[in-house]
Amino acid sequence: MAFTPYQLFLAGLMLVTGSLNTLSTKWADRQTSHFCDGTGGNVTFEHPFLQGVGMFLGEFLCLLAFKFIWYSTAQYRIERMVYKGDASSRIVRYWPIKIQRETRLVDGEQTFNPFIFWIASICDMLSTCLSYIALNYTSASSFQMLRGSVMVFTAILSVIFLRRNLTWKQWLGILTVVAGLAVVGISDIIFSKHPEGNHTNMEKIAGDALILVAMLFTSFQVVYEERFVRKHNIPPLQVVGWEGTFGFCTLGLLLIPFYFIIVPTSNSGPDHRLEDVPTAFCQMGGNWVIILATLGNVFSIAFFNFAGISVTKELSSTTRMVLDSGRTLIIWIVSLALQWQAFYPLQIIGFILLVIGMGIYNDVWTNLFRRFITRPPISSERSQLLPSHQDASVYESTSNIPPNAAASFADTVNT
Repeated sequence: MAFTPYQLFLAGLMLVTGSLNTLSTKWADRQTSHFCDGTGGNVTFEHPFLQGVGMFLGEFLCLLAFKFIWYSTAQYRIERMVYKGDASSRIVRYWPIKIQRETRLVDGEQTFNPFIFWIASICDMLSTCLSYIALNYTSASSFQMLRGSVMVFTAILSVIFLRRNLTWKQWLGILTVVAGLAVVGISDIIFSKHPEGNHTNMEKIAGDALILVAMLFTSFQVVYEERFVRKHNIPPLQVVGWEGTFGFCTLGLLLIPFYFIIVPTSNSGPDHRLEDVPTAFCQMGGNWVIILATLGNVFSIAFFNFAGISVTKELSSTTRMVLDSGRTLIIWIVSLALQWQAFYPLQIIGFILLVIGMGIYNDVWTNLFRRFITRPPISSERSQLLPSHQDASVYESTSNIPPNAAASFADTVNT
């Protein structure tokens, strides 16, 4: 199958921005700068909650992108009688940009209560904050690989809460992924003799455990969306934007009480607050690299969500899964090249097991065999799949949702 230049652009955009999202956050975590009072010399930048607000800001940008596409294509859709809004509104009549082409990014219903996304944003917020705390403790490659556990948790929760029946092939994929996760965790325990930043090896292991807990919250988010949100058939880009809006407002307000909570082990500032925003901005002012890395986190998550959704629509969920595995590989290679971590051969085995397990669960290998060896698949794999934080969705039209939609691609949730 030949890819169009636009499809190749989307695939490259997803790979680059998805990799940059994790790498830019880790880059900021590795920087040092002084506190506001000038004490303590240069101290590492550890502000996971503020970074979480930045990630939600990036997701909010997806809502702005959706509104731009919505109004820019409104006249075109009105002429074809497929516009699902108020065609007589002033903003539609006076919108200066007119795009005369069809786009699937705005397909879906608009009659829904936005507050249905608030619970999902809470799960996303917990997952994001725990993930960014963990990224201070562990390497970027281990962080990305262990995020594959979201597929396992989502599958199990879908069986418990959604009464899904998994096939033997899916259970085999889950067991393979678990084996890969175990190998990655063991490599950190056995072979990692170097602490991450100012943290001990035990804290590095604790960071790996935090990633698993974070992915459990992501799985709750996916199952909740499957149960309560999917029925509305809302455009995925709009879903990401609304969850980013609620996450930004909720976590942004929580930064106020976090400032008054003292945690002795916190390195956010000289007073060891749970989150010290003034100190964070002082450190940014003292090291421009932190500002650059933070902006990279905000914009990369926005473009990654846009590219991920577009890849699923233009190509397939299978292609997206392959690209997401490539993102993990890129993060690993870049981390090694920048000497952010040592090379552990055991991680290669863990990565291969993760890719094989995810492929088995999502039926990737069967589809690839049909496409390139025997014959094209009978039905199109295109869907309206939504990524999480991090990259996953369950927003497909009701005619295309398979029995195990809640967990079919949860492993691609974004940070």
